[in-house]
Amino acid sequence: MNEVPLKHYLLASDFDQTLSFKDSGLVLSELLGISGFEDRVAGLASSNLVQQGGELAYLIRHDPEFRGVRSEHLMEAGRRVRLKSAIPALVDFLNRGTDGYRFSFFVISAAPREIVVSALAGVVPPEHIYGTELTFDAVSGEVRAIKRVPAGYGKVAVIEELEHRLAVTPDRMIYVGDGSSDVHVMLHVNNRDGFTIAVSENKQLARIAKSTVLSDNAFSIIVPILDQILHWQTGDIRTLFESYGLTLNEWEKERTDRVTISEIPPSGAPAEAEAA
Repeated sequence: MNEVPLKHYLLASDFDQTLSFKDSGLVLSELLGISGFEDRVAGLASSNLVQQGGELAYLIRHDPEFRGVRSEHLMEAGRRVRLKSAIPALVDFLNRGTDGYRFSFFVISAAPREIVVSALAGVVPPEHIYGTELTFDAVSGEVRAIKRVPAGYGKVAVIEELEHRLAVTPDRMIYVGDGSSDVHVMLHVNNRDGFTIAVSENKQLARIAKSTVLSDNAFSIIVPILDQILHWQTGDIRTLFESYGLTLNEWEKERTDRVTISEIPPSGAPAEAEAA
């Protein structure tokens, strides 16, 4: 008998406040001792000068205080980013796949690629990370130009590129994001019968996303995928979590999945619960 081919899904995730807790621009600003980052971003947003999500790239290229940014600053900022827990478990599950299904996982972010690659070093391969691409002057090290910014419709372009390269149909596209800069790409994915997951209570995004998951644990995004796409039973989902040393403590099964997960202590010691 011929083997049934695996169903191939492409899962793409934003980075800032989706896989991390704080915007990369804030981390970089703190590293450089620059104040007022949020006010600068708000000013750019109100002027409509920059596509939403691309503010940091604009500041690095044009703001006098950010002109001192070098590649090593971006890499150090990445090392200082506080990531959500269980990202290695998430990546491992997606790499392994499950009966009848396989996944390709990519990170698409408007943050400088150096920051994201540094933050996810040893967990997500650099070739699976799309971020803002900067060119640096060979002598001064200063940012000389911006080659590409995956923000707004820029993320749509990356997704279409990946779908074509991996031969994944649009209805097997899953996108995970947290903020207003993800609206364009979520609308694009939804309009082509893909699946979208919001990981924040952003009202604009919550109306668009097909599911919302609120948790400090990155593995939580697996819940709506298993429940709504793969149609797993609740018991099987809990068993999967336990296989990764995680306990699905709470799951308010609504359109918004509020998930609380704790790590199973390896030697019987109590584990600290991770609040949703």
